[in-house]
Amino acid sequence: MQIKSAMKSYAALIILATFFSTYKAFAKPSLLENVKNNPSEALSMCKRFRSLNSEGISIGSKEAIKEISLTKNLSETDAEILSIYVIGIHCPDVK
Repeated sequence: MQIKSAMKSYAALIILATFFSTYKAFAKPSLLENVKNNPSEALSMCKRFRSLNSEGISIGSKEAIKEISLTKNLSETDAEILSIYVIGIHCPDVK
């Protein structure tokens, strides 16, 4: 009985390993690649972030994240990740 249980566990591990190894091949290109390869885009985003800050809008606010999401055609979660990355690398003065 233990052999069957071990074989089921082994089979499940193989299936998971296969899934995760092929998932990356079919996943969309990395979220951050565009700004990594195109610093001028990141700097343009920083300019917009500073403009929002001057209007009293925090980049972490729902309003700012929604704007990034719509502008970049991203989910709000991805927009938030992108903004955090851009701010951390290119414009740490932005709030």
